[in-house]
Amino acid sequence: MFQHSTKPTALSGVFSMSEVVFHSVVRSVRSKHNNAFMALGLNLFQTLLMVLVFYFMFSILGLKGSAVRGDFLLYVMSGIFLFMTHTKTVSAVAGSEGPSSPMMQHAPMNTIIAILSAAIGSLYIQVLSLFLILFIYHVAFTPVRIEQPIPAFGMLLLSWISGVGVGLILLALKPWAPNFVSVASTIYQRASMFASGKMFLANSMPSFMLPMFDWNPLFHCIDQARGYIFINYNPHYSNWEYAAWASLVLIMMGLMGEFYTRRHASLSWGARQ
Repeated sequence: MFQHSTKPTALSGVFSMSEVVFHSVVRSVRSKHNNAFMALGLNLFQTLLMVLVFYFMFSILGLKGSAVRGDFLLYVMSGIFLFMTHTKTVSAVAGSEGPSSPMMQHAPMNTIIAILSAAIGSLYIQVLSLFLILFIYHVAFTPVRIEQPIPAFGMLLLSWISGVGVGLILLALKPWAPNFVSVASTIYQRASMFASGKMFLANSMPSFMLPMFDWNPLFHCIDQARGYIFINYNPHYSNWEYAAWASLVLIMMGLMGEFYTRRHASLSWGARQ
């Protein structure tokens, strides 16, 4: 009866939403494993394993000469880091909680917060893994030299943003065709192993092969990142503007699809997923 209600301001709403997103990010990170350090360790092991596999594959096949002049292991890691960030973000966003999730019954929670927490949690794990691996490599093996570290990190963020866009498209389609989305997500991630261009340089590719790769925003991000990392490489067949515009289009399409799906959400969808 004697209650004093205050109208929340826009600033207080931003802080309130940020707090909910923070706790949702912590929950998203810890959902991978009960121990947050184990979740980070598993991601570190997966990244290191992929780096070692590609390093030995290049060494055995004698393909080191096709790489850019400079630290060869840094060349391999530049492709692996961006690839892992992109694909992990696609999986995290596509697997985030939808409108029929029980978590949506709590008043502060909504699908936008679930998407943000999944995306930010994935970025947090990948960036932390990146800095730990580079620190160990710098201290234990050889000094790491990156010519333009800030633009190179920007390409990592751009690969993350493009992963958010692809994940949003899959998330919007999932309630309507869950089996198709599961198969499409797997096919996309497997295709990105080759189509991302992390194993070779765009400048060294034959012109007839470029159309097979330049549709992929991740291909442009990796090639541009190597241009910022190595002083001896100047990318001619890629540009980050395409990746940025493609990511923006994917995010807008994904948000429109997610809004439409949320309007038609049904609790019975949970039994089909």
